Amino acid sequence: MRVALIYPPTCDPTAPYLAVPTLTGFLRTHGVEVMPIDANVEAFDRLLRPEPLAELAARVERRLRDLDGRGSLGHADQLAYAALFRALGDARAVPGGIAEAVAILRDPVRFFDAELYARAVDTVDAALRVISAAYHPLRLDFTAYRTPFALLTPEEIAHDAAPERDPFDSYVQDDLVPRLRAARPDVIGVSVCFPGQLQPAYAFGLKLKQALPEAHLTIGGPAITQLLIRLRGPELARALGPFDSAVVFEGENTLLALVRALEQAGASGGARDQLARVFAGVPNVVHRDRLMGAKFLPGHSSEDMRVLPAPDFDGLALEKYFAPRLVLPYDPTRGCYWGKCTFCHYGLAEVGTATYRERAVDAVVGHLRALSQRYGTRHFYFSQDSVAPKTLLKLSSALAEAGLGLAWATDLKPEKYLTPERAEVLRRGGAVACALGVESASPRVLELIDKGAPVEVVGDVIDRLDAAGIAVEAMCFTGFPTETAEEALQTVSFLDDRRERVAAFIVGEFDLTHGALVAQNPERFGIDQVWQVEGDQLGTGLFYEEASPSKTGDDPERVDGAVDELASGWLLRRYPWAGSLSTAHTVFYYERYGKGVLRTLARRVAGGVIGARAATVAARFDLAAARDAEAAEAGIWHELVRVRRAVSRAAYLELAAQLPSLRPRAHRYRLRAGALPTAVAPSRRATRGAGSRGRRSSNRMNDLR
Repeated sequence: MRVALIYPPTCDPTAPYLAVPTLTGFLRTHGVEVMPIDANVEAFDRLLRPEPLAELAARVERRLRDLDGRGSLGHADQLAYAALFRALGDARAVPGGIAEAVAILRDPVRFFDAELYARAVDTVDAALRVISAAYHPLRLDFTAYRTPFALLTPEEIAHDAAPERDPFDSYVQDDLVPRLRAARPDVIGVSVCFPGQLQPAYAFGLKLKQALPEAHLTIGGPAITQLLIRLRGPELARALGPFDSAVVFEGENTLLALVRALEQAGASGGARDQLARVFAGVPNVVHRDRLMGAKFLPGHSSEDMRVLPAPDFDGLALEKYFAPRLVLPYDPTRGCYWGKCTFCHYGLAEVGTATYRERAVDAVVGHLRALSQRYGTRHFYFSQDSVAPKTLLKLSSALAEAGLGLAWATDLKPEKYLTPERAEVLRRGGAVACALGVESASPRVLELIDKGAPVEVVGDVIDRLDAAGIAVEAMCFTGFPTETAEEALQTVSFLDDRRERVAAFIVGEFDLTHGALVAQNPERFGIDQVWQVEGDQLGTGLFYEEASPSKTGDDPERVDGAVDELASGWLLRRYPWAGSLSTAHTVFYYERYGKGVLRTLARRVAGGVIGARAATVAARFDLAAARDAEAAEAGIWHELVRVRRAVSRAAYLELAAQLPSLRPRAHRYRLRAGALPTAVAPSRRATRGAGSRGRRSSNRMNDLR
């Protein structure tokens, strides 16, 4: 059988991800013909070009003209007006600057010019804002794909997949579908690793099923696994959507078994659409069932790493990644050797993390040597849940002895095992950066998290890795249930005390997930209620309230201000740019300029959107008043999610209709790409000409009646 494996948007386009190459390598070793497609990088490569962005810029202008021509703006139109106007300066610059920006990101010389790099990044970010505005209310970046009603129901999924609401539609219809028709795969698999890929994956599925109805369409990966294993019967059938089947948990052997079952059914003359019978004995394949709606036979959830082949990147468009060099992901281990952190639901497991497994060190060295030679790169990212420090030490020693000259980075749990001498071994073995799971510097919160390493040990490990010349990245978060502002500030102080030894950091916010131990036993963590909202048929949202609201929320501005002040000492950027954690671009900058480069560049790089020019434009509505609708929008969702605990488009529209409309009131604004529009004070002549209309509009409540 011929199998096409697709990795959909939206994700990091600077390097391949591991999912499709690992499945490709496994299937090919078993004689299956595979066509791997990184649709994420291909779609962004197609979209981030002058012609498509010029079309989207024109769409932004047209939507604004349409709104300006109306007698008043309702709530939804006010939201759109504010979003479109904010993107107007970007829309006028990025079509002319995007080609240069992308070229800089791929240029092995200009990439390392910090000023040019900053301008390239700012231009791509501006392009993403234009795409989002053109498809408002979409919010799109390289980690998320969000609309107000995304993934609530199959109907909302189809609504968002319509061509006029899907920025990736032209890639699917004009590029992906013709290629697949020519290749004629028997099975098309879509691999969904992150939540931000779910809506694009479903949209791909709807369009591919319509265009290639004879192909068996399946879906798998961590994000879809964590969604499907919580559903049963009719709910599970609805969640399958356009897909004929789904692979849950780790996919190598299950996907191979799916292919073999379809082969056997075809060879015996059986009907290919009778999937319940075909998959009756195949574990971990979700399929529709006439009586139950949908079901799957539970089976193994973890592969034996000792027998898995290396990932295979042949067939991917490796030249399209937005980076000057190729960084390949590799999985020396899977699962987490600790497996106790109470906040974590990561990887392919029902609760917590998957069982820990390792490849043999000799096999890893052999794989890395072959991959380095085959693809002409010395750069790797060890992509796994959490590698045991002892194993990483053995691997580093073997790599140093083999003399391969590799450069790698990885995520790591800080352990006292990492002595100064052992940190030196990691560096000699090619370690450039290690991202440490610091989480919190509050002893009480760490105990609740069950991290297993006191904050003193974490500090020692940071010091030792830094002294060995390895860039140390600190991954932290605030807002864990019952955490106070003072405890959150302990984390900020911990980082501040080590500002000369921490190469980069992130302080995120706690988010409750279904498979975390916190959600399994909420009372233990001071949580009074956990709920899903009615109307969320796929169960993607999970909300909670604490019994005593004494956490970070008792002084959020103080905590946010402290984090912002601390961050000013580094050049930190959004994922996946240099200045974010665990990314190819950041590793390149460490390797070229040293582990302190992000502190050195903190106040030296201005950046700016390529081709940005200031302009003054007229607006028929008060932009400041339109922005007020965003606060009202937050109020609507608070009512739906927190008060009613039921969400639907109809309920939303009912609340939105109760909000005041915005009446015309002429303004002028100064625009520049990468900056918010600023109001231009009217001239004396314009003020006199406004007459009584200007006086009536001086009370902003009149604009909102």
